[in-house]
Amino acid sequence: MSSLLSSLLSPLATTASTAAYDALDRGLIPDAVLRRVIRRLNAERISSLVLPTPDYGAHIATKLDYVASLKQRQIAIETDKANKQHYEVDTGFMLSCLGRRAKYSCCLYPRGDESLDQAEDAMLDSYCTKANLRDGQDVLDLGCGWGSLALYLAQRYPNSRIRALSNSKTQKVYIDQTAAMRGLRNLEVLTGDVNTFQFEEGSFDRILSIEMFEHMKNYAHLFHKVSRWLKPDAAAPSPEDPSLLFIHIFCHRTTPYHFEESDGWMAQNFFSGGTMPSHDLFLHFQQHVVLQDMWWVNGTHYAKTCEHWLQKQDALNKGAKSVELLRQDAQKKGIDPSEGEKTFYRFRVFYLACAEFFATNDGNEWGVGHYLFRRRD
Repeated sequence: MSSLLSSLLSPLATTASTAAYDALDRGLIPDAVLRRVIRRLNAERISSLVLPTPDYGAHIATKLDYVASLKQRQIAIETDKANKQHYEVDTGFMLSCLGRRAKYSCCLYPRGDESLDQAEDAMLDSYCTKANLRDGQDVLDLGCGWGSLALYLAQRYPNSRIRALSNSKTQKVYIDQTAAMRGLRNLEVLTGDVNTFQFEEGSFDRILSIEMFEHMKNYAHLFHKVSRWLKPDAAAPSPEDPSLLFIHIFCHRTTPYHFEESDGWMAQNFFSGGTMPSHDLFLHFQQHVVLQDMWWVNGTHYAKTCEHWLQKQDALNKGAKSVELLRQDAQKKGIDPSEGEKTFYRFRVFYLACAEFFATNDGNEWGVGHYLFRRRD
């Protein structure tokens, strides 16, 4: 079973074993075996990212070739698959795994022993500090997920005008319902594809994007587009308070790469068309924005987040509630209910694999990058 699983999950594999797929989809592989195999595969991935020679110039040349290749692509690809894999999975199931803010991205554990709810708040608060948010601003949450940030900002800054953009209709429904329930009237949720969606130029004092840029490719076009949505310096309250773009991504410490479906299970089921940026990748795309600050968040914070999601999913499933939610969701969509069970077990593997992934080398291999840019006028 271990060798079958390796062929399925391996980031280097070109074919997958039907037997291993079936075993994963039915939850037949013990967690201890999964974790052991995933750790070995993480080591293989790291080896694949290391240049065969210690020539740092070769490393830079390879990265610049990668940067050039991104500029030949669309802003985003496989957007429909991203929705199916993550963002239009049954909302009830997704919320059952997340904390009270429904934050589907890395949380922050300053002490190390925070609950998931506390870690959600800690990370959301850190965004406010790093992006220099204040009440009364025009703010965009770009790629808003289930609204954790947009709802948080709307409540924390009642005089600000918050807009949120999602590519998922079901996410909009949930956020609108939650905002109405909380009496929040300063939040508007819009649905659209970032490839084609446009805001009026100079609309925002702040734009924040949390774990959306990993689904993108052509950062040159994307930064150009988003920079136009920021207010120009002439419209800023003062030269010391320009409009700002804050980005949160997961990333590798040195080497960017694509998620290709031929890479195996993870790319096929959760990151079709995705990108693993390197921590410094955005420094190569400053034609329309200028970096003001950047931070590295150790990967152990994401590992703890994923472990918490896995624990919540398992706790709910003791009464088989999670599986039933997904069976019903599949049935509503005219799909065999057994596909709902597969989704349940795939998310278990996903959370477990990501927990191991981000814990690699004590969180110093893959982690989270935070970036603050201003518009280049």
